[in-house]
Amino acid sequence: MHLTTNALVLREVNYKESDKILTLLTEKEGKRTVSAHGCRKKDSPIASACQLLNWGEFTLYEFRGMWSVKETASERLFDGIRGDLEKIALASYLMEVTETLAEEGQPDPGLLSVTLNCLHAMDKLRVPLSQVKSAFEWRSMALAGYEPQLERCGVCFREKPNDPHIHLGEGTVHCAACREKLGEGVSMPLTVSALAALRHIVWGPRKRLLAFRLDVDGMRRLGEASEAYLMTRLERGFRTLDFYKSITYKPNWAKP
Repeated sequence: MHLTTNALVLREVNYKESDKILTLLTEKEGKRTVSAHGCRKKDSPIASACQLLNWGEFTLYEFRGMWSVKETASERLFDGIRGDLEKIALASYLMEVTETLAEEGQPDPGLLSVTLNCLHAMDKLRVPLSQVKSAFEWRSMALAGYEPQLERCGVCFREKPNDPHIHLGEGTVHCAACREKLGEGVSMPLTVSALAALRHIVWGPRKRLLAFRLDVDGMRRLGEASEAYLMTRLERGFRTLDFYKSITYKPNWAKP
């Protein structure tokens, strides 16, 4: 059986002397784990396409229940990301989250689209990386079935919560004064503008995912909440996130 589809390489692992095991997010078949035989040889025609972040056309074949790469045609390597350590670190985190959320053999056009949009922004647009990261975290979680309740306070039902917070476990926004009625768990503060941005990220059109602006405090709160919400809901951490934070962290004495 053969399959030709566009796909994004989410992960690559060296295998044997000259092979790789790739995790792809394909347009037609969702996540697929495939073998790329001989792709690490210097003269391999599939070498350039069988690397992290490549987007291109893959022809796969199935033999005894295993999928392998037969042919590839690379369409985009996101070179603007590869030459920047901070960008490649963040992109690796996006790939790890996408791999976690995607299901083997289940098409997920929404997740593929938001991942590609964020990679494009990092590659070509002048969008702060913190904004890309937070927008990706919120939108990908919403697509995966973890969309927070944002319409109104989850306790008093005010459409404009006073001093808005979001409860990570309940997945609902609420007024600061309503916090005690939500029981155990962690709530994180937002700002009015951060809540508006969050609603735009979750509800807005895909192509305008990053079309919002926040001041420094609003962006910080939105980003801290998105990261905490993702890890709370998925009940795990990410080694790629740890690395990204290790290279972007500045001690207090080093901050301007």
